[in-house]
Amino acid sequence: MTEKMFNIGRIINTHGVRGEVKIKRITDFAERFQAGETVYIKENEETAIPLIIAHHRIHKGFDLLTFEGMDNINDVEKYKGLYLQIHEEQQAELEENEYYYHEIIGCKVYTAADEELGTIKEILAPGANDVWVLQRAGKKDAYIPYIESVVKRVDVEEKRIMIEPMEGLLD
Repeated sequence: MTEKMFNIGRIINTHGVRGEVKIKRITDFAERFQAGETVYIKENEETAIPLIIAHHRIHKGFDLLTFEGMDNINDVEKYKGLYLQIHEEQQAELEENEYYYHEIIGCKVYTAADEELGTIKEILAPGANDVWVLQRAGKKDAYIPYIESVVKRVDVEEKRIMIEPMEGLLD
């Protein structure tokens, strides 16, 4: 059995010639990218390569990383497009009513009247609160703000979310 791994970012490009890579972050935990942290890149299904972060900085809204022993663009170029991952045991404990993206994506969304609305396909983090992208059959996607007045119950075990849509939310 292979150990469960989770995506925390995607290498979208190299930056400069000294081995720095530009990351699109897909985690709320910025500390995952601190110097000394270990992340993994899967080149294929069986092989996860451990990389130790040597340096981290933010530039124009993106995380820029260098890895120990990789100080040249040629060392990192082959990783463009690949995901940075962590092992399941590297996940932090969450507070009550906090969830990992992978726990929410794929959940079915229902109204209080038990009407199925669709499935969460993506999570956006535009600012004050996350926004869940709801994929609906035969309709355009809807955007569900993760706020108390809208999201009433989340059951990650059952993969069910109950919402109370505010006026205009599903139009």
